[in-house]
Amino acid sequence: MYTEFPVYFIYTERNKIVMGKDLKGKELGKGIHQRKDGRYEARVVANGVKINIYDTKLTSLRQKLEEARKEAELGISNKLLDATLDEWFEFWFQTYKVPKIKQQSIRPMKNKYKNTLGKYIGHYKISSLKNIDIQCAVNELLKTDIALSSIREAVGRVTECLDSAKNNGLINTNPCFDIIVPWKVEEPYRRFLTVKEQNTFLLEAKNTWYYEMFYTMFCTGLRIGEVGGLMWKDIDFQNKCFNIQQALSCNYEDGVKTMVLTTLKTANSYRSIPFMGGVEEVLKEWKKKQQKEKKRLDDRWRSQGEFEDLVFTTSLGSPITRYIGEKETKKIVKAINEREIFQAMQESREPIIFEHVYPHAIRHTFCSRCFERGMSPKVVQNLMGHARYSTTIDIYTHVTGETIELETMKFGESIFTEDTSA
Repeated sequence: MYTEFPVYFIYTERNKIVMGKDLKGKELGKGIHQRKDGRYEARVVANGVKINIYDTKLTSLRQKLEEARKEAELGISNKLLDATLDEWFEFWFQTYKVPKIKQQSIRPMKNKYKNTLGKYIGHYKISSLKNIDIQCAVNELLKTDIALSSIREAVGRVTECLDSAKNNGLINTNPCFDIIVPWKVEEPYRRFLTVKEQNTFLLEAKNTWYYEMFYTMFCTGLRIGEVGGLMWKDIDFQNKCFNIQQALSCNYEDGVKTMVLTTLKTANSYRSIPFMGGVEEVLKEWKKKQQKEKKRLDDRWRSQGEFEDLVFTTSLGSPITRYIGEKETKKIVKAINEREIFQAMQESREPIIFEHVYPHAIRHTFCSRCFERGMSPKVVQNLMGHARYSTTIDIYTHVTGETIELETMKFGESIFTEDTSA
């Protein structure tokens, strides 16, 4: 367990400290307010140092603020000079990264470091850390099942972290240079459902509460977080389109599950998707089914407050999380395979196993259907909300590649045919 350093930013200008409020208008004290993403933020000046702290819990924020005030009065330079990599990483991450990344990204990014390089060299003091120490740690990681991309990402983050230590005068040189992480070129696997598989999946989904949700996903290519965050107010029946405005984020902090509606992945993720494939009628039927269940459960309906207007929910009204999406796709695939195995036994043949489906595979499938119907890559990029055109093109190449292979099979094994006209 490493020591947490206070989080602060130093500015030369004077800042006026005002009485802050939470999202409901309740006063929290000078310099403390609640952000739109639900996090609490403290901005105060102590001993000429501007302290800027974020936390999801108000009590924890106030405790950190008090510690930061004391540290500002005493100064932290000497303490940082003796810091371990774990300690400096935590300080650097909270100071430089947290203010500019989404709340749901904080824990995964910290864990990526903690479970890789932090596990091997986190206890080393940054003042004595050497290049060979980092390379040896990487070599050990290469013996594990950790993906090369994760190791490479960890090296990049530690490099950035130690660059900051150098810029702050804590070390003379950054030891994280020329670290060798081998490149292994792998074709990224993307699961696409064929038209037949898609129809089989939806036919089985009709036996579940979630049929309309999966149908909508096949017609929109929404990410599972966007599905969970979709509101009825975002569906424009007059102009026949979906307006994608937010996503549902679900995280566990200290064993407690927290769900919040948050901003989207990128600027391109804010988009409008027209109704396609009969989705309008499916949505209307879903709304009737949902309202009926909501009326039956009355005050036991779980979507309240900011979640009250959610389009897709469980049968009890709970928001749709990634876990629920993955669980339900597994159940549907399991039911398909059980039926196929039984039928194969009856017909004395080998069963044709339906490959695993996960929510993002449905998004890939929507993209695939768009290309199969001749849509341009630029239009598909807008529908998918891809930040990079290259991401769309990668899928386009996959789809057209399969199409070319199927079409060229029609050519036959030989271009020569016997002339029977003579």
